[in-house]
Amino acid sequence: MKIANAILMKEINLNNVRQALKQIETATKPQLSKLTKLSVVTVNSLVKELHELGEIFEDETVPSNGGRPALTYRFNYDFSLALVISLKENQGNELVTVMVVNLENRIIDKEEHILPRFERQFLYESIEHLINLYPSIKVIGVGIPGQTVNGEVTVTSHSELKGIRLAEEIESKFNLPVLVENDVNAAVSGFYANHEFSDDRSIVGIYFPTKYPPGMGIYLNGSLVKGKSGMAGEIKFLPNDQQWSQMNSTLFVHSLCQLIHTVNAILAPDMVVVYVDRVDVNFWRNEWERYQQEHIMPTYPEVIQQDAFQEDFESGMRWITLKELEPTINFN
Repeated sequence: MKIANAILMKEINLNNVRQALKQIETATKPQLSKLTKLSVVTVNSLVKELHELGEIFEDETVPSNGGRPALTYRFNYDFSLALVISLKENQGNELVTVMVVNLENRIIDKEEHILPRFERQFLYESIEHLINLYPSIKVIGVGIPGQTVNGEVTVTSHSELKGIRLAEEIESKFNLPVLVENDVNAAVSGFYANHEFSDDRSIVGIYFPTKYPPGMGIYLNGSLVKGKSGMAGEIKFLPNDQQWSQMNSTLFVHSLCQLIHTVNAILAPDMVVVYVDRVDVNFWRNEWERYQQEHIMPTYPEVIQQDAFQEDFESGMRWITLKELEPTINFN
């Protein structure tokens, strides 16, 4: 028991030093001791181990208070890399974006491919190419327009994805952990992360692709709401059976107001982000203002229309995937 406790304490202390250096980038041992509240002797041992592992580098020396210059250490943000993939409809084609990201959330490499239809073999070739280029890749994240249930893509507008056990296939081919996330969930997560909202902020994102039904992501109290089998937000199954892609602008905006009204009555979010590029911004704002005056709601959320879905999608996937590289400590 004592040995187990000692190992656990060491892992906790290693992670404290790791996280402190990651946040400030460079520091001396005395600075790390002060930041982590660990003794200098303990920090010396932990820094030595992290340096041998390659997680930190020796950097420059800096003057000390009357003593000999102190050596600084720099966090190695490239020690572990993430391969982040997003699949998105783009004017009737498939946009496949593949990025290599380091622990600083810096994009080291990025490829974009537009295909007539999604092809698994092309995706696997792209993954293999980048893994060969960057052996430090330790996790793969894939954002898709759909949901997985027990590892199988079950609900998706893209027939090429339906029935695929995507994570399992990629894991078996490349022997790396893989996570698969819904595109709108990733986008609302990216919007949340980019704006650094407080954990009590509630945000709903609604995305309208060009030729597919809309989807919704729900971020409440600091975490995604996924529901049973991850199906929360599948608004294309609402009983009104709207044909969104066939509506004219006036009907579309009116139906969108009703949808936001419905979501607001159930979830009462602080903010609703609408990803759509098919309506005039001024027309939408005027209609939403008029709708609010004509209908009583429990609260009136801030509604934002923007066309930055891909940006938020990619940001969210990077954020979600990089979380998988955070050290986990087993307390059992």
